[in-house]
Amino acid sequence: MAGPTTAQRGATGRADTTARPPHIGPEGRRLSRRTLLILIGVAAALLTAFVIWVLYGSSWLRVERVTTAGTDVLTREEVEAVAAVPLGAPLISVDTGAMEGRLLQKLPRIDSVDVVRSWPHGIGLKVTERKPVLLVEKGAKFVEVDGTGTHFATVDRAPKGVPLLELKPERSASLRRFGGDRLSAEAVQVAGELPKGLAKEIKAVRVTSYDGISLRLTRGRTVIWGSSEDGPVKARVLAALMKADPKAGQFDVSAPSAPAVSGS
Repeated sequence: MAGPTTAQRGATGRADTTARPPHIGPEGRRLSRRTLLILIGVAAALLTAFVIWVLYGSSWLRVERVTTAGTDVLTREEVEAVAAVPLGAPLISVDTGAMEGRLLQKLPRIDSVDVVRSWPHGIGLKVTERKPVLLVEKGAKFVEVDGTGTHFATVDRAPKGVPLLELKPERSASLRRFGGDRLSAEAVQVAGELPKGLAKEIKAVRVTSYDGISLRLTRGRTVIWGSSEDGPVKARVLAALMKADPKAGQFDVSAPSAPAVSGS
């Protein structure tokens, strides 16, 4: 029997006995890629099905508790009753947008609210209540008005530190031009721009015309405010005047560059 040929010998002259891998043709390579893609697709489908089951079918991520923050006048029970959080439901299925809309519609004292999912088992209600800057007398009750002019609640007792609106427009060109609603809005603007420390001193905001706004303070003092223009500047000037002459009976800041004090 003939030995290995020269082509079959290595550089050392020995026979090359290294095993060569079997040749895979183009058809085999296509089949291997197809098999790999099928396996990847099956794995992705199984993973998706598992995630869906965890979110919707399992008991792992269901609503078990509700937390409420930010309430002052409203109670936690009032807010949660209107929110109607579906305890036991899959957390992912809770319609937070619908819940926010329901709270804003049924509880006008709420200025804004965020409904958030607190994984794995909670729903959080973050409430911001409207703050009254003026009160409007309505019979024996009071309507609370916030800084945007929104009448949001009627209460039996006047909250402390919130001035009354005394709208007594004069029959003048100002009333014909601006109307009662505009004059009320001017009063709201003035009240909303007052610093908290100064607002506590004010018993009422009186409006007779567009530029006829005055403030009734504690201890029988008054402030001639003028129009609502330059409100922050007027507030700073008034605070300085009250500090410099605390016994004065009247302060005039209608022209904040030339204020006046009388009745000391």
